[in-house]
Amino acid sequence: MELPTVNLKMILLVHWLLTVWGCITFSGPYPWANFTVLAVGVWAVAQRDSIDAISLFLGGLAATVFLDIVHLSIFYQRTGFSDTQRFGAGMAILSLLLKPLSCCFVYHMYRERGGERLLYTGFLGPSQERSDYQTIESPEVPADPFVGSEGRGHSPQGY
Repeated sequence: MELPTVNLKMILLVHWLLTVWGCITFSGPYPWANFTVLAVGVWAVAQRDSIDAISLFLGGLAATVFLDIVHLSIFYQRTGFSDTQRFGAGMAILSLLLKPLSCCFVYHMYRERGGERLLYTGFLGPSQERSDYQTIESPEVPADPFVGSEGRGHSPQGY
């Protein structure tokens, strides 16, 4: 599946704006969790070749999906919100709805930077990735890495 090109800066800008508006209504752990993840996203923008930065941003986005669900379900009031508070709650909900899509885009960027598959379930068939280990059924005989220079046609040097 080919995803459209989305800039990491645009993802950060959208989530920053929605988080700021969500902070109109929700305080406490909501801004701490979201702004911390956005700070890691800024790190991922600053270091374009870092797999660690983009993987931490991806993990943080995935964690804030869960945290936002918990926070919104605890602190959302069905009645008693002013128009401004309803707007803030709506923006927090919109941010929550956009995060899985953002996770897909960030995962695509993670793979572009050289990251490996995070989850391999194995139900799609055997993995195509090669390992340094040989299987038992392999007919190939590994080269002995412990053969000294005597076995390679070189004479030992005296001291």
